Amino acid sequence: MIFPLEKLVEYKDNMYEITVASSRRAYQMSMINDPSIEENDGKVVSLAAKQLFNHEVEFRIEDR
Repeated sequence: MIFPLEKLVEYKDNMYEITVASSRRAYQMSMINDPSIEENDGKVVSLAAKQLFNHEVEFRIEDR
């Protein structure tokens, strides 16, 4: 799996938010040693982005 560029091009919301969400999700996955990382040849950021774009994982911005 490579980074889902076609989904990135189609994305119409805030690009900064999805980038930060992908980075944070990748960090979460690496900290728990998610087995799906190994299935994705160790490409944790592309896996995290795929999960977000396919709505397998949701993110939200919290107001302070």
